[in-house]
Amino acid sequence: MWGRIGGSLAFLLLGHAALALDLPQPPMDADYVQHDAREVRLGWQLFYDPILSGNREVACATCHHLAHGTSDGVSLGIGDGGIGLGPARRVDPDNPPEQRIPRNAPALWNLGAREFTRLFHDGRIEVDPARPGGLRTPLEGDMVAGFASLLSAQNMFPVLSPDEMAGHYSENEIAQAVRQGRITGPGGAWDLIAARVRAIPDYAEGLVDLHGLAGAEEITFPQISDAIAAFVAVEFRSDTSPFDAYLRGQGELPKAAMRGMALFYGAGTCASCHSGTFQTDHDFHARGVPQLGPGKAARFERHRRDTGRMRVTGRAEDAFAFRTPSLRNIAQTAPFGHAGAHATLEAFLRDHLDPVAALPGFDRSQVILPAMPVEDWAILEDPAELAAIKAAVQTPPIRLDAGEIADILAFLESLTDPEALAGRLGVPESVPSGLAVPRP
Repeated sequence: MWGRIGGSLAFLLLGHAALALDLPQPPMDADYVQHDAREVRLGWQLFYDPILSGNREVACATCHHLAHGTSDGVSLGIGDGGIGLGPARRVDPDNPPEQRIPRNAPALWNLGAREFTRLFHDGRIEVDPARPGGLRTPLEGDMVAGFASLLSAQNMFPVLSPDEMAGHYSENEIAQAVRQGRITGPGGAWDLIAARVRAIPDYAEGLVDLHGLAGAEEITFPQISDAIAAFVAVEFRSDTSPFDAYLRGQGELPKAAMRGMALFYGAGTCASCHSGTFQTDHDFHARGVPQLGPGKAARFERHRRDTGRMRVTGRAEDAFAFRTPSLRNIAQTAPFGHAGAHATLEAFLRDHLDPVAALPGFDRSQVILPAMPVEDWAILEDPAELAAIKAAVQTPPIRLDAGEIADILAFLESLTDPEALAGRLGVPESVPSGLAVPRP
């Protein structure tokens, strides 16, 4: 092996052919926003505390747990109205949910890096200096003011979602405020959540000290959200994988992973979308991924489709396009795709090579779904919907044999970071509210 490891060019001798690969730079400290350790610790407790949910039963960690690679291990999860964690989570018979959460819970790795300026599968929240508060979100206006970062602002949405954390209709004061459209201001959903946190001495004292407040009555929801974002940024930083060591000239990769890396950054064309330090171009692509579950529709709509980025932009050319996910720790974050349609990375990769051909024969048995009396297959059973998903795919098929697929999978395994997966703070034994910490 020759060349500038970690630079833009590395030369690999594979067989007798010398290949020049445009490899990314390894992550550096400067790539990440730094955070106060006091804020991180407060965010750690808040992340695992169900106090933020309407019925005090769902924490951020319910759907984003270290035990499942910062996701939840199911295709489409259950937030409010569920019992348990991960694939073992089931419907609460005393408070059944109305529907599944419409999209797969995305992993949280490296969201504290500066380059992440779009979040969610459809990018519906993104940095935009021209907008009030510097962000573009569905809430708009002064509703996004006061948040320290995009990562903090994204916390607005799960706590307001009836399916995720808020609860439904009038079963608690937060759900009622959401249904009535009371989000900001005294008595709004955010203020009600902040009031719960203000009433817990450990949180109140920590936030007052951190922000130099006159008293707990000055604690706001954005300050609570900022703490959670600081925790996510620090706890889920992942830059010590074998691939990172290789880029830094501190280790070698197995031969299969080396061959897979050559394919990934070469003839396999994976890096045309999965580029950069964290293997994402942060853009949106229609790749014919199977859709299941309730889809994304406004309450007045009756369809069950999910058109992805088009729901944000309104442009027909964005139909069924979803944000390119980072591939850090990808082998630990199954199921895969915006609807979690593939249980294994190999199954996803095989279908991803030629999604138009693969879609009609999609194997539904691999889907991981908690039992619910709902319709999950309406889109896949509708020829017109299937045709629309396939028509949106503009990229040609990629031809790889079984050995090449195995090599790419070996490379993707090299993106697994055991240190990050273990957690820096880990799962707390308890939280200040005294509520149950989500555990497998």
